[in-house]
Amino acid sequence: MRHNVNLPSVLVWIIYPVAFTLFVIFCFMTCNSKPLGSNQTKTPVQKSTPSFVMISIPDSLKQPKDRAEYLVIHYWDNFNFSDTSYTHLPEVTEQAFANYIEILPHTQKETAESSIKVLLGKAKEEQTGTMYPYFCDLFKKYLYEPNSPLRNDEFYIPVVRYIIEDRTSDEAKKERAKFQLAMMLKNRIGEQAADFSYTLASGKTGTLHQLNSDNTLLLFYNPDCHACEETIAGIKASPVLDELIQSKTLTVLSFYPDADITIWKKHLSDIPTNWINGYDKELAVQNKRLYDLKAIPSLYLLDSDKKVILKDTELARIEEYLKTKNK
Repeated sequence: MRHNVNLPSVLVWIIYPVAFTLFVIFCFMTCNSKPLGSNQTKTPVQKSTPSFVMISIPDSLKQPKDRAEYLVIHYWDNFNFSDTSYTHLPEVTEQAFANYIEILPHTQKETAESSIKVLLGKAKEEQTGTMYPYFCDLFKKYLYEPNSPLRNDEFYIPVVRYIIEDRTSDEAKKERAKFQLAMMLKNRIGEQAADFSYTLASGKTGTLHQLNSDNTLLLFYNPDCHACEETIAGIKASPVLDELIQSKTLTVLSFYPDADITIWKKHLSDIPTNWINGYDKELAVQNKRLYDLKAIPSLYLLDSDKKVILKDTELARIEEYLKTKNK
């Protein structure tokens, strides 16, 4: 689960310079404030809790895109990587990290990747060896863990590549990183999704690439999975998806990749008849690791050529994309 974001979205500071300036002033006051005390009592001055000091974006940068680029490049400029107490302050460090991750999609891919590598490099320079594994774990938690709504393979790929190439991580960690990289390089956005065969309850078979539709919604699911039940219900209840399904411009392929066919057959009635509902008779998807199924349900949106538009994504993002596309 990702850390709850309670602070105002950092994107507000990109778009509204005044709000951003006020935030910087607030951070400055927080960092330099000291407890008030009477000179007569000689109460010792307590050290203030470290905070994250946001960098200042030049006023000359007016466009949100330019401000986001600058912010991502310089985001960690004021952070003291030698102060390991930050690793025990999730309300400060992890909050700042979550906001940082939210900005990355608003920048060019090259900028985001460069920023990620610089951050890891600064963390690795810390002498006690505390900051580097700490930030590696944060990247994994937010970008790779299946329960994170911010998960994003394209931003986690440069992280695992950095781990593979560094000289500090042990071989076990490097091997995990190599496996993660191999899985993330499958079915990337813009590439054609791996083909596979499905078998219907009638015994008839077909393949993903044989489907003829403007878009295909690919759902990997398990009938006994509560989250899968919620996702199926969400697809059924979506007016956007229903209209496209009815007009036959969107095909839904619900696919059961596991071995217990008894469970799948027991829940056949849960799937609408205008969807394609199949199972993996040869267990090829799992055995050949055709898809990175860290968790299910897993949703993919494909175009007419079966190229990946959205990968292991949320239903809301699929609805938003299709709604915008079909306006």
